[in-house]
Amino acid sequence: MKRFLSVLLAGTFVLSLGACNTIAGAGKDIEKAGETISGAAKK
Repeated sequence: MKRFLSVLLAGTFVLSLGACNTIAGAGKDIEKAGETISGAAKK
């Protein structure tokens, strides 16, 4: 069971990194999420 959870967690991590492609891409994704949250808070 521990092995399964470790593999699942590692797979999720790799897929999330693959979606961003680069550290710069990850930064842009985080920035966009922050802007969305800020916009929702202002309403």
